[in-house]
Amino acid sequence: MSEQSTATAFVPGHVTGFFSAHRTDDPATTGSRGGGLTLSDGVRVRVAAAGTTRVVLDGERVEMEPVGHVLDAFDATAHVTVESDLPVGSGFGVSGAAALGTAYASNTVFDGERSENDLVRLAHVAEVVAGTGLGDVVAQAHGGVPIRVEPGAPGHGVLDGVPTSSRVEYVAFGELSTAEVIEGDTTRLSRAGERALADLRERPTLPHLMWLSRRFAREAGLLVPEVEAVVDAVTDAGGEAAMAMLGRSVFALGTGLSDAGYDPQVCETYPSGAHLERE
Repeated sequence: MSEQSTATAFVPGHVTGFFSAHRTDDPATTGSRGGGLTLSDGVRVRVAAAGTTRVVLDGERVEMEPVGHVLDAFDATAHVTVESDLPVGSGFGVSGAAALGTAYASNTVFDGERSENDLVRLAHVAEVVAGTGLGDVVAQAHGGVPIRVEPGAPGHGVLDGVPTSSRVEYVAFGELSTAEVIEGDTTRLSRAGERALADLRERPTLPHLMWLSRRFAREAGLLVPEVEAVVDAVTDAGGEAAMAMLGRSVFALGTGLSDAGYDPQVCETYPSGAHLERE
């Protein structure tokens, strides 16, 4: 075991504006294509070697299946402390961040000697197997405004990005079950997501991504009334907003939500991906 018995990783949050689901027999090649934003509000994951595994999320002991899969890959047990700036289950990639942060920190604590791509692949597979996500991990490893061009973990997936940054505001109204959506019939949403991705690649700008995300939510049949009302209020006020996939949440550029009369959380796009913090 490493002389360093604890390690901490930071993983940016991630909101998906649109996506298409792609499943194969291999979780490493299973994933999603689409576009979204990584956020400076994120998740810190501290891994401490221990005789039994315990996961604590924002002060409460929880079961997080992706974290368990990652620790199993290291043949390790640990106390994992997850502290999130973001609401859980609301479309901000918290489960993916927990898996990726656990992978990065465990690699230090348990002498994993794995490369970044290996760690991202491990966390991505853990999320897919757990049914908690298809594309957050690879986006969170990339940072910025990632475009998921081809699905899957490093070695299979292909990423691009919109070279820009922005202030981001968001509000959350509750959870949506990611598993129920991505494990159900995704034909309609994937058709809408493929169309949005093709259009974004022709004009890769942040306002266009937001517009395509609004169109996607409607075409995919995922909009819920309370979210739709907020998005409409922001656009009526001249701002850019969209629904976070998958959650009862709205994210907006600049001061879009504030200008529409809401009291949002405020952060920025995050220029880099997940990383270890200095102990």
